[in-house]
Parts: sequence; C-alpha cells; structure tokens
Amino acid sequence: MSDPFRHVTGDDPLGVDLRGGVVAIGNFDGVHRGHQAVLQRALDEARQQDVPALVLTFEPHPRKVFRPDVPLFILTPPAMKAAVLAEMGFAAMVEQPFTREFASHTAESFVTDVLEGRLGISHAVTGFDFHFGKNRQGGPAFLMESGERHGFGVTLVDAFRDEGAEVVSSSRIRGLLEAGDAAQAAGLLGYRFTVQAKVRGGQKLGRTLGFPTANMVMPPDFALREGIYAVRFRRQDGSLHDGVASFGRRPTVDSDGSPLLETYVFDFSEELYGEACQVSFFSYLRGEEKFGGLDALVAQMKRDEAEARAMLSGVKPLSELDARIAF
Repeated sequence: MSDPFRHVTGDDPLGVDLRGGVVAIGNFDGVHRGHQAVLQRALDEARQQDVPALVLTFEPHPRKVFRPDVPLFILTPPAMKAAVLAEMGFAAMVEQPFTREFASHTAESFVTDVLEGRLGISHAVTGFDFHFGKNRQGGPAFLMESGERHGFGVTLVDAFRDEGAEVVSSSRIRGLLEAGDAAQAAGLLGYRFTVQAKVRGGQKLGRTLGFPTANMVMPPDFALREGIYAVRFRRQDGSLHDGVASFGRRPTVDSDGSPLLETYVFDFSEELYGEACQVSFFSYLRGEEKFGGLDALVAQMKRDEAEARAMLSGVKPLSELDARIAF
C-alpha cells in the first residue's frame, strides 16, 4: 500500500523519505491539461528512477502578491490542488510561501536554498517558459546550466495545445467559467471543474420548501457565472451523489458579500454541517430568476431537478483523472 499524500506548507520539513525526488515546478492553478503534460512527465521520470514524485508550487499566487488590488479567480486553491495532484499519483505537494522578500532572492539562491537545500531534487520538470528569481533572471537555460552544476536533471515541456491548436491556459478556463460554460472548461481541464469547502448552516429556507441544501461559502474572488448547475457532490467519506446547485451572491445572508453555493443533493437526508465536501460542475442549466411566489419557485426547482437528473444519467468520464474526481 502506498504512503498517504502529503501537503507540505510553510517551513514544515519535507521528510527524509521525500528528498531526492523528481519535482514538477510551477503554480499549476487549475491543474489543466497543459499542466498535466508537465506533471505526467514528472511522474514518468520518477517512476523510471524509482524515486518520489513531488510538486513544488507557490502560495499565494504571485499575481496576488504583485497586483493585490486586481481580483484573481483562483481555480484550484491549495486544498483542491492537493486533492487533484494526489489523484494523479504524486507523493506530495510542497507549498513555497511566496512573498516580495522571497521574490527578491536571486535565481541561484532559489536553486541552492529550495531545489538543492530543502528538496534535494534529483530531477526538475517544468514548462518551457518558467522563470524565477529576482526580476525573473532565472530561465530555462539557467535552470539547465544549474542542473549540470548541482547534479540534477532538467526536463522542459513545450506548451500544450488543444484540438483547435490553441494553448491551454488558466486564463482561458477562467473566462469560460465566468461565462458559465462548465462543459467547455472541463474539456480544457481534462476533468469537471470542482470546488472544495466545508458545509455551513444556512437559513434553512430550502428545507421548508422540500429542497434542503448543503451551503458552501466560496472565496470573494470566485467568479463562476451565477446560476443553476447540474453537479455531483462528494462527501468526506468518498461517497458521491448527483444534485443541482445554485450559485450566487447573497448579501442578505453573507455580510461580507462572499458568493454562496447551495447544493440540493438528490435522495439524501443526512446532516453535513462542518464536513469538507466537493462539488463538481457538469452543466449550466439557467440563470437566476426572481419568481412571483414560492409556488412558482418550487415548480421551477422541480424542473431543474428533472433536467439535472436526466443530464447526469448519461455522462461519461473525460479521462482517468475525471473518473477519479467526479465519478
């Protein structure tokens, strides 16, 4: 039986058993098909060398450090990113704290302090355009030359293009999700877009209408299009349930204006409060509407349920990763 996946944060020690591994380096927000091309090369190299496969990522996202006033829709916050990487087969995700002070270090110190000192890597795998160190002074050529000096291998992976010959990027996926196109976003991700959060108490209005919901507060910068979605809901114990979710901002419910995801889980009546659960988005059904009364609202919710049940009954996994996350 393989060792459990480890999520190493802050200055926590790596663990002797993880040193000497193959490390994929990058921010990997979304862990999309382009990222997966890099990540799979790392997994293959680690398997060939019979050493651990790790991911070195940066938290918070560098753009949040350098442009804190510009909202950034993070596709995979740390916990969700770790969950996806664990499903891919990595041994650990190491979060390097990213600060302006860290960004001021030289490229050479990144190699000696992080790659060599903290991780003791045997091989680095990264995208062809990865830059690091003060003023982005470290690039692919520097990394390869550093590997020769410090005794680790380097693999650079070209940009991954989709079936239409367009580069797959996190920004493209953000745009699709902001438009509510969960299906096309899934095509670029290689799996259904999934969020993870703890279920919290709500006003219980859905329960009085016969549609009790599991409520999850999303980060303020979460920019998925508001509306109704066909979803799958995974409990902490791994059990999976079909459902329909309403996503929107509820200023009367949340004083901070954070967006709220309310999922009606089909054929389910257990308590979920405090449980960390996942919601995978399969299809956008409709936008939010204002109804003339509760009867009209309930009638529409029944139509939403029927449409979501029909849609989810015929779906198939997009990939092995999708099968592990949303099936």
